[in-house]
Amino acid sequence: MKDVTPFLMFQNGDAEEAMNFYTSLIEDSEIKEIARYDENGPGKAGTVIQARFSLNGQEFMCIDSHVRHAFEFTPSLSIFLTCETEKEIDQLYQALLEDGEALMPIDNYGFSKKFGWVNDKYGVSWQLSLPE
Repeated sequence: MKDVTPFLMFQNGDAEEAMNFYTSLIEDSEIKEIARYDENGPGKAGTVIQARFSLNGQEFMCIDSHVRHAFEFTPSLSIFLTCETEKEIDQLYQALLEDGEALMPIDNYGFSKKFGWVNDKYGVSWQLSLPE
C-alpha cells in the first residue's frame, strides 16, 4: 500500500470553492492538482473531476460528483484539528461555523481545554480541540 488519503465527494459543484476555503484557513496548506470536466462532460464544464489538496501537510482528494446520490456528508466521519492557541481555535471555529451548524458549541467538555464540533457550509464535519 502506498497511501491512505481522505476523499471528499461534493454533490453541488462546491469542491473547488471548499478547497480554496479550507486552504485559506489552515496554515501550510495548498491545492496541489485539479482536473476539471470540459464541455464534453459527463459533469458540468469546469467542475472538478478529481483534485488533491493538503491541509497542514495532510493530503486529501475530492471530486464534484456528476451523479446525484441519496447520501451527503455525515458527522460520523469528521476532520479533527488539534489547535495550538485559543486564538487559533476561536478563529477556525467561527470561520467553519459561518453558514454551517454547531454540533457542539465551543466549550470545555473535560477532555480538552476547549473543544468545538461543527458542520461547515458544505456539510463537512470538523472537530477542533485545544489540549490542556
